[in-house]
Amino acid sequence: MYNAFIFKLFYRFSGGPLETVANHIFIPMQKGIDYIGSTIAISSADTKTRKELVAENEALQAQVEELNAKISNMELKLDELDELQKLYELDQSYYDYDTTGARIIGKSTSNWFNTFTIDKGSDDGIKVNMNVIADGGLVGIVSSVGDSYAVVRSIIDDTSNVSATISSTEDNCIVSGSLENMTASNLINFSNLDDSEDKVAIGDVVVTSNISDKYVPGLLIGYVSEVNKDENDLSKSGTITPVVDFKHLSEVLVIKQLKESYKSE
Repeated sequence: MYNAFIFKLFYRFSGGPLETVANHIFIPMQKGIDYIGSTIAISSADTKTRKELVAENEALQAQVEELNAKISNMELKLDELDELQKLYELDQSYYDYDTTGARIIGKSTSNWFNTFTIDKGSDDGIKVNMNVIADGGLVGIVSSVGDSYAVVRSIIDDTSNVSATISSTEDNCIVSGSLENMTASNLINFSNLDDSEDKVAIGDVVVTSNISDKYVPGLLIGYVSEVNKDENDLSKSGTITPVVDFKHLSEVLVIKQLKESYKSE
């Protein structure tokens, strides 16, 4: 529209002295309008290009998020495989026992796995007093069972007592759970140790005793970290560093052989 208007004005002034004026006024105006028009056209092209770039960027971002999700999923699967590998190795360590793997699906409100729930129950052959292991050693014992779940009380629970043996000396003792000790120093207690010859030393291996009425023998509990004489001078007590990490549990093995059936074999 503007081009036609200027063209008409320029035509009317052509051929005379006003042509010079037209040359100085209307031609620069024409150039300016042409420049503005071309700028608008370029800007439109740039805008289109930016839109395309934004779309491409969004598409790439979506691909990155998808790849990150796949990587996270693979990492989870690798962690699960690592846990299964550990359970397999533990199962091989205790191959004399019939075991079944279980996943932890709930725990107590404390920071520790002193009591927790697993995803297998009576439908899977789980019974009360079956022993539970992980991380190469004893975790605890099944305390109650439902159709599809079971509750485990670990050896660090305040109500737990396990008849144990010092492997190197075959002296018996009682291992007692203590959440207070676990929180303070990551240790559990032992007591009633008859060590009159002072043979028990720091680092000695502690396992479940064959005289226990609920725990099968030979399950690793931990290592002696401190030994003290009791006031009566007849027995000793101290602390044990448990082999199981009771703050980080996700998978366990349940020994499907009760101590009572073990004794009868």
